[in-house]
Amino acid sequence: MAMARASSGLAYPDRFYAAATYAGFGGSPTSSSKGVTSKFSNDVALLLYALYQQATVGACSVPKPRGWSPVEQSKWTSWNGLGNMASIEAMRLFVKILEEEDPGWYSRAANFISEPVVDVEMNHNVKMELPSKNEISLPETKTIPHENGNSVEPHDKDVMVEGLSSVVVYDQWVDPPVSGQRPKPRYEHAAAVIDDKMYIFGGNHNGRYLNDLQTLDLRNWTWSKVEVKPNSEAPVTVTPCAGHSLIPWEGNKLISIAGHSKDPSEVINVKAFDLQTNTWSTMKTYGKPPVSRGGQSVTLVGGTLVIFGGQDANRSLLNDLHILDLETMTWDEIDTIGVSPSPRSDHAAAVHAERYLLIFGGGTHATCFNDLHVLDLKTMEWSRPSQQGEIPSPRAGHAGVTVGESWFIVGGGDNKSGVSETVVLNMSTLSWSVVTTAQGRVPLASEGLSLVLSSYNGEDVLVSFGGYNGRYNNEVNLLKPSHKSTLQATKSGTPALDSGSGVQNATNGTRDVEIEFEAGQDGKIREISMMDNNNNNNNEPQINEVEEVSEAFISALKAEKEELESQLNKEKSQSIELKQELIEAESKNTELYKELQSVRGQLAAEQSRCFKLEVDVAELRQKLQTMDTLQKELEILQRQKAASEEAYAKQKQTSGGVWGWLAGQPTAPAQKPNDA
Repeated sequence: MAMARASSGLAYPDRFYAAATYAGFGGSPTSSSKGVTSKFSNDVALLLYALYQQATVGACSVPKPRGWSPVEQSKWTSWNGLGNMASIEAMRLFVKILEEEDPGWYSRAANFISEPVVDVEMNHNVKMELPSKNEISLPETKTIPHENGNSVEPHDKDVMVEGLSSVVVYDQWVDPPVSGQRPKPRYEHAAAVIDDKMYIFGGNHNGRYLNDLQTLDLRNWTWSKVEVKPNSEAPVTVTPCAGHSLIPWEGNKLISIAGHSKDPSEVINVKAFDLQTNTWSTMKTYGKPPVSRGGQSVTLVGGTLVIFGGQDANRSLLNDLHILDLETMTWDEIDTIGVSPSPRSDHAAAVHAERYLLIFGGGTHATCFNDLHVLDLKTMEWSRPSQQGEIPSPRAGHAGVTVGESWFIVGGGDNKSGVSETVVLNMSTLSWSVVTTAQGRVPLASEGLSLVLSSYNGEDVLVSFGGYNGRYNNEVNLLKPSHKSTLQATKSGTPALDSGSGVQNATNGTRDVEIEFEAGQDGKIREISMMDNNNNNNNEPQINEVEEVSEAFISALKAEKEELESQLNKEKSQSIELKQELIEAESKNTELYKELQSVRGQLAAEQSRCFKLEVDVAELRQKLQTMDTLQKELEILQRQKAASEEAYAKQKQTSGGVWGWLAGQPTAPAQKPNDA
């Protein structure tokens, strides 16, 4: 009967209660303490105790023990260090750590309880009602074969195949049972996650560019196609593309930027898809946009997008750096110092501590790289630090996501074959390690695949899709990174990058607690080592010293967090003011433009009138010239007339005229002039 219940899978909080009972948190406080310490190391036992208290009681509100017992001192310090972590988060972290320490606990647990047994001595019978969260049961879970040639079978790893929620295999890729109409196989597409849904846009299928938008619901692993509606306000043509980037923004928008297309534009276009209206729109930008390209990296840093490298429409490789401010939508080309990475495309990029941009790998038309470059976004200086650990092989077309300080890199190729190993880089120590290695030509060993980070049942999961490894793929694979894989590089490395921010890991409560305990691991081990020497008063100074260091560390982090939040609020305030000024400037600009258009219209009308007047003047001048000619002709005619009249008058005086001549009258003799 117990095994039947185990194979069916328990939902939270029942799963936590079963794990707590198995770990030894049951019965009297004394027996519970002995049971836990006998099963686990001291540091793990301390962490489990603190998480158990946080899950069943809540944040530590009991006063600090004043006795001389180092055990009670250590237990209180550990519990108090969890702060205000949510109860359900503490439950999930408790189960996760137990599964890492004892993967087979679930199948070996003989009895389960539904209610917690509260520590009477410290908690004073405080009981807390906890919400139950239903888990989704799926029919089957496949496991990707690994390098040793053996698949990870459920019996070997104590994995219950009744539902994906009960899979406890960490750091290994599995093939979840998806439903719905799968998208076309593709590569060089783009992916992003919003509200537990993975969106896939565009890509290359058999040499053809795509422009469809598909979604995978990560809660029930069902594919569906997003029905895009036309934008009535501003019609937009969504060009099929590949090698672009997809960025989630403002919780309900997807920003598609750059990419190769059949008829590329001269500069980068930025489009946005509204998940509420299911419409595309073109985002208007200011400044000088970068030249059109694909295969670039686009990294979201605060409220800006950092674009590096890629390949333009003429197949020329690039290594320029541009920043797009998403508040003002203004482009800015950045002049950097130091030696920048060589021109490349299909590389991977990540940001660490909101300050350092990391570029890894990529390639040219003939060569692939495995170099690591770091850009300080405050000083805009490039550097090429030395890498530690197992440095990955050269590759291009790979994908990466960050989990806390860990940067997971999956897939890619070197123009000969696909890369089968999944690697992780600790971005603080710049130390590499191999998480797992897949065997054969599996979709994970592909170029142009996508990789996103999501969560399932409160745990981080990496989800990959598509790619090309000799054929186009549309497979989905997921990996649950373990506590060890995200911190193992930290244990062996030394700090290489100053995080510069105490708030970096605040987005993941689970990671925060794990890293905080890792940072203080040496001090915690010293505390736990005193359990067998309860009466040794000489250890009290060490306890006080550890507590003082821990409190000082927490105080420093809180102060730094407050300072950063204050700076962030100032920046937001300045951004709002600048945005308001920009709106006012645009409004004034619009009014001035209208006035300019009005003046231009008036000027055009005046120019038309002037042209007509010039034509009239020309006609009048022509007429005037004609009048001058006629006047001259008239004067000539008048002179001729006057001359004719004068000659006629003289003739009439000197003769009787024609009629007299005709009548035979004698002509009068001409009179001689008188002598003087």
